[in-house]
Amino acid sequence: MIQFYGHYLIYIVYCIFTSYFDEYMDAKNIGKDRFVVEKSGQMKTDVVLYANEHMMERMGQDKTLQQAKNAATLPGLVGNVMVMPDGHEGYGFPIGGVMAFDSENGIISPGSVGFDINCGVRLIKTDLEEDELRKNILGLSDALFKNIPSGVGSRLQIGLTQADLEKVATEGARYIVGKGFGTEDDIEHIEEEGGMDGADFSKVSKEAKSRGLHELGTLGAGNHFLEIQKVGSIFDKKIAKAYGLYEGQMVIMLHTGSRGFGHQICSDYLRTLVEYQRKHDITLVDRELSYAHIGSREAEDYLAAMKCAVNFAFTNRQIITNSIRRSFEETFGRSSDAMGMDILYDLSHNIAKLEEHEVGGKKKKVYVHRKGATRSFCKGRAEVPKKYREVGQPVLIPGSMGTASYVLCGAEGAMKETFGSACHGAGRVMSRHQAIREIPAEKTFESLRRKNIEIRIRTRRLVSEEAEWTYKDIDEVVKVVEETNLAIPVSRNVPVAVIKG
Repeated sequence: MIQFYGHYLIYIVYCIFTSYFDEYMDAKNIGKDRFVVEKSGQMKTDVVLYANEHMMERMGQDKTLQQAKNAATLPGLVGNVMVMPDGHEGYGFPIGGVMAFDSENGIISPGSVGFDINCGVRLIKTDLEEDELRKNILGLSDALFKNIPSGVGSRLQIGLTQADLEKVATEGARYIVGKGFGTEDDIEHIEEEGGMDGADFSKVSKEAKSRGLHELGTLGAGNHFLEIQKVGSIFDKKIAKAYGLYEGQMVIMLHTGSRGFGHQICSDYLRTLVEYQRKHDITLVDRELSYAHIGSREAEDYLAAMKCAVNFAFTNRQIITNSIRRSFEETFGRSSDAMGMDILYDLSHNIAKLEEHEVGGKKKKVYVHRKGATRSFCKGRAEVPKKYREVGQPVLIPGSMGTASYVLCGAEGAMKETFGSACHGAGRVMSRHQAIREIPAEKTFESLRRKNIEIRIRTRRLVSEEAEWTYKDIDEVVKVVEETNLAIPVSRNVPVAVIKG
């Protein structure tokens, strides 16, 4: 009997593996770092994957390809469903996924935006020399860890009321800047200038409102982080000059989102859409891809609430920026202005946005869903800040803990192929549970010590969950982005200190 069950278990594992492998075999190589799964069955369009052979094999080991194929069955799609090189299995739609829907006849899919609405990245520059910073790295790391709450359930008391939360949700970062948490120059260097129009606080549930108030200004847990970095290599001197970057420069990268506020909004509307699917007799290939038609009450309500979470996240990163500047001031005894602590850029990688793109030779308005994918607009686009419009929008790509991160620039290839999108990071290759089982925390601590990287972290468990070996090689991911002309590498930054939840 034991032998029977043993063989049966092996058979199940074999079936699962071969089913994923078959998905990989469906993909055809169509050129350098590009693969396609041609439409078949219920699919309404092709799936295009930006990846090398090794990445494709990885994607074939989980549900990435199947989830992308499932997404290709959704109504109102414009162009292809796309997966970036950091792509991996997500909720319904792969993380690293991009797709667009007709603005009149399409749909909105909350699961294809993700739970952490407007999870995004911000980069802050400094004029500090490396020697001065390293001499103060212990005290600075302590100050950042103290001033910026991190970890599950982290909260910050800064005297904000429910009325303030409503203003934050509807006006975004501009509101909090008006209360002294930054400058007008900050606003000019945030995607959407820190706030999306059309947010409606009445479309947000009581649960989300109660979760949101004291989470503003907090880092959270998981893959969120704050990192002090050194600009190690410059690849494009012209663009780097336009961005104000130079070799040896010390910068700060921040990665966080809308915390429990955004997560609750996504959860609320996914529940709402269960009834919507039933009422409209919609059959889904995957219930996690639930949607509402553009123009429906459900779609409009979700978009209005989603924009509240978007604005919340921009504000969250703005308040944290204020705390970062204060921590530097406490450590170095001079103003943040004197240390050149300007924002390079801040952008989202979990969002649905109405944008105008060229489709089939004609300009068309579409709702672009980016889930674990970053906007990568080229030079000349009106959405790019004036300061960068002659070169293109900064694209910020963080690596994993202890590895490099990149600054890139939006490229014309992205505008032509991916609705102006690129990857958002390295992309996981190992589940958190597997990482805890297989990667001792001490292995990561030793690796960070060898690289002379200071770390502050709430739990040893997270050290294993976020170890560098649980992610793809960021250099390899960026190489694919460069070779497919989705973005232009500008600088490669190496970590000096990392703060995590």
